[in-house]
Amino acid sequence: MPQEGLSMRKVKEVLRLRFELGLRQDQIARSCSIGQATVHRYLERAAAAGLSWPLPEDHDDRRLNELLFPSRSTRPDQSPRAEVDFAEIHRQLKGHQHVTLQLLWEEYRETQPDGYGYSRFCELYQKWHRDRSVVMRQEHRPGEKTFVDWAGPTVPIYGRLSSDITPAFLFVAVLGASTYRAPRHAGLGGPSPHARPGASRDNYFHQ
Repeated sequence: MPQEGLSMRKVKEVLRLRFELGLRQDQIARSCSIGQATVHRYLERAAAAGLSWPLPEDHDDRRLNELLFPSRSTRPDQSPRAEVDFAEIHRQLKGHQHVTLQLLWEEYRETQPDGYGYSRFCELYQKWHRDRSVVMRQEHRPGEKTFVDWAGPTVPIYGRLSSDITPAFLFVAVLGASTYRAPRHAGLGGPSPHARPGASRDNYFHQ
């Protein structure tokens, strides 16, 4: 059974970009849409297996998988997988705006090379989160309420007469059960993370 992780097609592309084109690891990561840590790990495994590019003709996907991921049955020190600290995973997702589950999984696999594959990792995290989530059902009549919040990262405003860059904050309103949405400029600088500019349907949708 193939090892969980990258497909053999993508592994071959990593090897080709490295050994045929001589790209750096960060360039390979961007080209293949994977993390640089993942590129580094696969290249390390390839080096340990004596692999380069082009691959020998008899190295089909099964043979390549066997060389990169030797069967666990041949390892003398089999041990159960360590438990994943999903509370810490959740804390990092909530505390860092640009952190993704993919990046956290790659870091996990750096410390646990034989750990869960990405799909299983996500499945277990979502189960953990679902078991701990508190849900309060609310009824909303169509068009009765306007839902408002900050629109994530700031938008850079470039000075016309200087090279100054000022972050601008956007506030977005959506009219419930409709396709009506209205972004508004919420000012420059750094508002309080708890600030919520006043918003009503008249303010947003009737100007």
